[in-house]
Amino acid sequence: MLGLMQDWPLTVDRILDHSKNWHPRREVVTRSVEGPIVRTTYAEIHGRAKRVSNVLKGWDVKVGDRVATLAWNTGRHIEAWYGIMGIGAVCHTLNPRLFPEQLIYIINHAEDRIIFVDLTFVPLLEAILPHCPTVERVVVMTDAVTMPATKLPKADCYEALLEGASEDCVWGGFDEQTACGLCYTSGTTGNPKGVLYSHRSNFIHTLLGMQSTVLGPSPKEVILPVVPMFHANAWGIAFAGPASGAKLVMPGARMDGAAIYELIETEGVTFSAAVPTVWQLLLAHLREHNLKIPTVKRVLIGGSAVPESLIRAFNDEFDVEVLQGWGMTETSPIGTLSTLTPELLALPYDEQMKWRIKQGVPPLGVELKLKNYAGQEMPHDGSTYGRLMVRGPTIAGAYFKDEGGDILDHEGFFDTGDVSTIDEHGFMQITDRAKDVIKSGGEWISSIEIENIAVGHPKVELAAVIGAAHPKWDERPVLVIKLKPGETQDKQEHLDFLVGKIAKWWMPDDVVFVDDIPLGATGKIDKKLLRERLKDYRLPAAANTPERV
Repeated sequence: MLGLMQDWPLTVDRILDHSKNWHPRREVVTRSVEGPIVRTTYAEIHGRAKRVSNVLKGWDVKVGDRVATLAWNTGRHIEAWYGIMGIGAVCHTLNPRLFPEQLIYIINHAEDRIIFVDLTFVPLLEAILPHCPTVERVVVMTDAVTMPATKLPKADCYEALLEGASEDCVWGGFDEQTACGLCYTSGTTGNPKGVLYSHRSNFIHTLLGMQSTVLGPSPKEVILPVVPMFHANAWGIAFAGPASGAKLVMPGARMDGAAIYELIETEGVTFSAAVPTVWQLLLAHLREHNLKIPTVKRVLIGGSAVPESLIRAFNDEFDVEVLQGWGMTETSPIGTLSTLTPELLALPYDEQMKWRIKQGVPPLGVELKLKNYAGQEMPHDGSTYGRLMVRGPTIAGAYFKDEGGDILDHEGFFDTGDVSTIDEHGFMQITDRAKDVIKSGGEWISSIEIENIAVGHPKVELAAVIGAAHPKWDERPVLVIKLKPGETQDKQEHLDFLVGKIAKWWMPDDVVFVDDIPLGATGKIDKKLLRERLKDYRLPAAANTPERV
């Protein structure tokens, strides 16, 4: 027997319809790529998004066609998003931080027909477009005054196109399983792989994100999504913000500490989301200029593990709660949040830290398991490692064009590639990527845990831990440090800083100082490139390596 409820397809055009109908005057504020602050509303964005749809329909864009964006977080980017998705085309967000060769591969693999591009990236697109035969035309997201003279073929001015288009356009009318968005993994191993979101998965992910234990947005919130829209849909904020009627503050191309502080101060930001490096920049700016951010209540930090020192700094100095999140392109991306239970909140703050530094528990809609390499389920005791497996309606079931073959196990779980523990409170903690874990004497050492402690040293700007070959133990950890400007090198000082905080047999066998620690396209430390740079490194005499105890 089936239920007798209405058939109401879960398509994302309904999200912007809702914000236009019920929150029409709520602001979307943008630091434009051209420079000035631009103010608009959800009602205006809705109308302009429909104009985008009509432009695309005039170019014979059909359901399933891929239309790409190469753009920052702006009001125009939101318009393009919904204009593309509303007619059933697939919005393909391109990450400008990838290497040109990777962008060429992605554009060709996706068979993008049209690319919307910000002024910043016009030179990049000029360089790569001759290698992208499927691209028919380019839309430069600016007005006639700042429209550049460009070598791009069939380049149109965004504002000129919208001026000549009608707002009269019907959205939706297709199956909720219709493809909606396309985002490629960062390609740290092999070619990037495409994750193809459906309207249904993005709509459910929006509802998932609106839970109070996740983003919890509401009309009273002022949200600053520093995390780019080309990073797994800005972690869902570009959907959840309009869905909840929250005011959005879009940072554009500037994400330095001074620029972020200015937007927080002038717009009264209450909630923001970004990777740890952005918050480190903001923290340095606040301290240097003795500034406060009284309107900010919570910040979501993800993309890589959050150091305890950063959590404490925002809590102790600015009374801001740090919510740590974990996810990946394949999870849309929300996977877990470090939302503490009442029992844990009742503990003294120092004792809470054990859980605040973990990646947290899954919200309704996400299932987690730990399995060993034989596929056996591992206990949730907080100490047993396992491969982190995930399942749910917002989790990838296959890659675009079936790259990589069958990616699910016999129970329908996706292997994240992360090695993790889950404790008795349900808190998951990433200990390493499977390809980065250090195997020493048959046991695993968590590079992430050592990094999070090491970066808390006041002289350290960035820290990474990699494994080096060892004649007896297979691998031993090496601490790689980039010092803050003007600081002097002292290996023993940084080893002493770890004493008592990690097991003795985890202690790095050496400290290597470098001028730069490479970051990948999503702001994470690029261990693959770092290992390549240090491929000729050899451990010093290892006589003092402690036995496992």
